[in-house]
Amino acid sequence: MVKRLKSLIGRYGTALGGLGVFVFFSLAAENFLSAGNLLTVLKQISYLTILAVGFSFALTTSELDLSFANVCSLATVVTGGLIHYNHPIWMAILGGLLTGGAAGLLNGLVVTRLKVPSLIATLGMASIANGAAFWITEGVAYVGRWPRAFVLLGRGQVLGLPILAVWMILVSAVALFVMKQTRLGIHMVFTGEADEAARLGGIPVKRIKVLGLSLSGLLAGFTAVLLAASLSSAAPTSAGDFMLTTMAAVLLGMTMIEPGRPNILGSFIGALTIGILSNGLVLIGAPYYAQDIVLGIIIVASVSLSASTITKAAFNV
Repeated sequence: MVKRLKSLIGRYGTALGGLGVFVFFSLAAENFLSAGNLLTVLKQISYLTILAVGFSFALTTSELDLSFANVCSLATVVTGGLIHYNHPIWMAILGGLLTGGAAGLLNGLVVTRLKVPSLIATLGMASIANGAAFWITEGVAYVGRWPRAFVLLGRGQVLGLPILAVWMILVSAVALFVMKQTRLGIHMVFTGEADEAARLGGIPVKRIKVLGLSLSGLLAGFTAVLLAASLSSAAPTSAGDFMLTTMAAVLLGMTMIEPGRPNILGSFIGALTIGILSNGLVLIGAPYYAQDIVLGIIIVASVSLSASTITKAAFNV
């Protein structure tokens, strides 16, 4: 009985902690439980969750993508620039997706072909993407009255739910299906846990790693499209604030459901917990820097529980 209880706490303890945070703010923060505020939380975590799913794909294959936020900003600039200069909406969407996907693919090729550790390769890509975004915009954001059909991608509603939340749920559900119900998902997990054994077992390890990093970039591109549509603007630093929060969500997710392993459901719960924390702290009047302090504590605590996975992904050891 004691052993089973320890197992349950180890697997769901962090999720229960998140539930405790929800209950605390429900009692301590006025209007926290209002429908409008809860929908706001869902909207706020939508970008975070989609980026976290992409980061989880890369980390599952034992590769660390530190470029996704800068790549997302670059893809936002590409998408917004195409809309701003009156190109077709489909071209703008495709431009954002291709920018993210191409950056992720390049990351994968550098890691697998040139044998550069993913920590270094993706940091280099982050710098390139950041420079390219400022080069394209000359440091000035694209802003304007953009086509309604495009804006609705980020501001519309479906059955009373913000469309951003719908996109988040769809991406998470598809990712969860891929990881749990397909051979591809199994190959990604095996590659991340023991790549040499996976290679000997006939799994194309290099291709799987390239795919993991490519999916991270592609979902960064998708997030960029939603950002541009929701904000009706595109700046070279649009997604800069998502870097630490996304990593924190994934690392927090690795302490629950499947402890020590990146997992989609855990990343979603991690993102939701961070969203509730941020929203609740604002509602109770906590100083703005309290969010950064709490986020730092979450990252340190999460990494301490998943250090071996992070080290292996960063340096391929």
